[in-house]
Amino acid sequence: MLQQNHKKTGILPSLAISLLLIVITSLFIIFRQRVVDQITVWQFHPTAEVSALVDKAGMNDNGKFYFLASKPILDGTKQFNTECGRVESVTSILGCYSNNHIYVYNVTDKQLDGIREVTAAHETLHAIYDRMSDSEKRIIDSLIEVEYKKLQGDKDFSDIMAFYARTEPGQRDNELHSIIGTEVANINPELEAHYNQFFKNRQSVVKLDVQYSSVFKGLKARADELEKQYNALSFSISVRTAQYNADAIILNNDITSFNQRASNGSFSSLSQFNSERYTLTSRAASLEATRQSINDDITKYKAILNEYNSIASESKKLYDVIDSNLAPSPSVK
Repeated sequence: MLQQNHKKTGILPSLAISLLLIVITSLFIIFRQRVVDQITVWQFHPTAEVSALVDKAGMNDNGKFYFLASKPILDGTKQFNTECGRVESVTSILGCYSNNHIYVYNVTDKQLDGIREVTAAHETLHAIYDRMSDSEKRIIDSLIEVEYKKLQGDKDFSDIMAFYARTEPGQRDNELHSIIGTEVANINPELEAHYNQFFKNRQSVVKLDVQYSSVFKGLKARADELEKQYNALSFSISVRTAQYNADAIILNNDITSFNQRASNGSFSSLSQFNSERYTLTSRAASLEATRQSINDDITKYKAILNEYNSIASESKKLYDVIDSNLAPSPSVK
């Protein structure tokens, strides 16, 4: 009996250890990604420049965790294109979430201050979405779709979504999750509560997006206005010049006829002569005023065109700044 009791007490610890191992294994399977992320965060040592993106983008510790778990890289060289290849050459790529890594194109132009932070937050939300369960995604996707319907009337937004539909088919809600989270100020409370898990102040990143986007939008708006002005002036100048030339031919013929009649003594009285001469003089003065007005508009047209070209040049410089295809090759230090 004693031996039998001894055997039973020996089984219990073994069973407990086995159960504990099963529990630990199950928990590891369930929380495997979190464990991997935690180990990655412990081992990853971001640069000071990378770390600075977090606070300015308004991310909290949880958002920072997923950002660092993706081992973010700031890269301003052509190497960036290796990881974040573009599908359409006309569109600049500012960042990407690829192979569990975040890549942010290192734009340093002061006019575009905030662009790196918005990109970092955008890609972090991709990392978060990637880690969500199917059931979580269904809930969040339904909230995102509500916001999507509100935004469809915005042309810029529609153009962006059309781009993603072409280049990343099937990823609409994934992209919307990042776009809405970093670019849309007012959203429904349930979706806001979701983002609040990762941002201490989401409006910070939204303001940064407005800040740098307004530079491009301001230039485009001014260019569009100038284009309307010079197109209208060009048409007006063309029509008035044609009319001026026609009127000038008629007036020249009438003056020639008047001079011939004066030479031939064809006027019946001095009064008739003076009256017709006054009419021709008035017509000539009016035609000269028209000529001067057209010249003034030509000068104005040239000034508008110069400003338009200047804005086009400035816009090109800014777009070149965010074009990773124009980035320098990596250098050996």
